[in-house]
Amino acid sequence: MTEKRIIKKYPNRRLYDTVDSKYITLGNVKELVMNNVDFSVIDKKSDADITRNILLQIIMEQEEDDEPIFSAEVLAKIIRLYGEDVQGLASNFLERSFFMFSEQQDQFNSRMKESLRQSPLATMTEVTQKNMNIWKKMQDDFFNISSNSKSDIEDD
Repeated sequence: MTEKRIIKKYPNRRLYDTVDSKYITLGNVKELVMNNVDFSVIDKKSDADITRNILLQIIMEQEEDDEPIFSAEVLAKIIRLYGEDVQGLASNFLERSFFMFSEQQDQFNSRMKESLRQSPLATMTEVTQKNMNIWKKMQDDFFNISSNSKSDIEDD
């Protein structure tokens, strides 16, 4: 297993890749993400891990340059979750949703290749049924935890 790649961010805002021994851009960091390279971005001055901040910068650039993923309404709802009792629950739900979506996309691509050798309709039906079952279970889990959390708060 390879060791986590360290990117240092200097006070002049430049990013330095310690593996390639060169300065890089946010575009290069995006390439690391796209290539599933495990990395951390460390602030050279404070030694703090600022990986999340850098990833958020990349998302901001993507939202400006390409067709946005997040609508203003969705972003407003996310902002409203901060400081609420369900913030951790919402974070977990969003993380699981994105993970599930990514897995489904990989499975879909794999099945599409496989369907060229089989009946496309049967493959699509099977994928759709599995996705619906997974999504229903995740929603049920979310609402069960949410209602338990609310009843715990009301009991106090």
